[in-house]
Amino acid sequence: MSQLYDITIVGGGPVGLFAAFYAHLRQAKVQIIDSLPQLGGQPAILYPEKQILDVPGFPNLTGEELTSRLIEQLNTFETAIHLNETVMDIKKEDDHFSIKTNKGSHLTKTVIIAMGGGAFKPRTLELEGAETYENIHYHVSNIQQYAGQKVTILGGGDSAVDWALAFEKIAPTTLVHRRDNFRALEHSVKALQESSVTIKTPFIPSQLVGDGQTLNKLEITKGKSDESETIEVDHLFVNYGFKSSVGNLKNWGLDLNRHKIIVNSKQESSQSGIYAIGDCCYYEGKIDLIATGLGEAPTAVNNAINYIDPEQKVQPKHSTSF
Repeated sequence: MSQLYDITIVGGGPVGLFAAFYAHLRQAKVQIIDSLPQLGGQPAILYPEKQILDVPGFPNLTGEELTSRLIEQLNTFETAIHLNETVMDIKKEDDHFSIKTNKGSHLTKTVIIAMGGGAFKPRTLELEGAETYENIHYHVSNIQQYAGQKVTILGGGDSAVDWALAFEKIAPTTLVHRRDNFRALEHSVKALQESSVTIKTPFIPSQLVGDGQTLNKLEITKGKSDESETIEVDHLFVNYGFKSSVGNLKNWGLDLNRHKIIVNSKQESSQSGIYAIGDCCYYEGKIDLIATGLGEAPTAVNNAINYIDPEQKVQPKHSTSF
């Protein structure tokens, strides 16, 4: 028979990891379920070397470093972790919930959903033959291996701009964006404009030139014109964001705002005992930042513990008083 946990956290990204750690501080029996093969979510898998700018006190924290620190913090306790496991359904049964996954079932008194935007995969470059080139990339691993090589980045959001600034320190870097305006943080855009990065706007990639295995050149065409240029490329990085899927979320019986779980001030969903934190939840004025989710985690945990045992205070001692 499955063990009965106090809190089951669905999602092993930064917010889920911190929620698990905080739940241990409240002496709850905790487990994490994640559909990915490793902990850390998007920062660990898609952006391991991208700077995370919204964690207070860490001006130069990368996605990989953030994940490592959170895992190190969590490892001060024993936590049951189930990876490569996708939640299919959550049902209320008497005084607990039954969570059905693609691998079995779990019993828990409460659930905290921290699944971010759901399962994700990068948006691909839609040019003929793009899938065959080995030097077209959708995420960066070990940035130093590209030192001194000609790097071109496609995109205009935070990830594209941050990667351009990171690559500029070690390699000749070009950034291609279809608009003159960038969607990144103003501070980052200013740094980009003051950097040595070659900025090509408003241009779109129009043709790949290579032998089908190694890309040598990228043709780009200026928007609303026939003007084109060719860029020599050793490595091409595509930062068009990612597609995400919330899977079976709509079948879990929770009130949603589009694909996000509507929560109240307790971070509680429309189903008592089920909470949501991070990018997967919605309330008026919600801001999708890691810092926001990290703040929501203790609120959900404390209210979950109060749900399990109303005698337990919602507002415990401060963490420095444990």
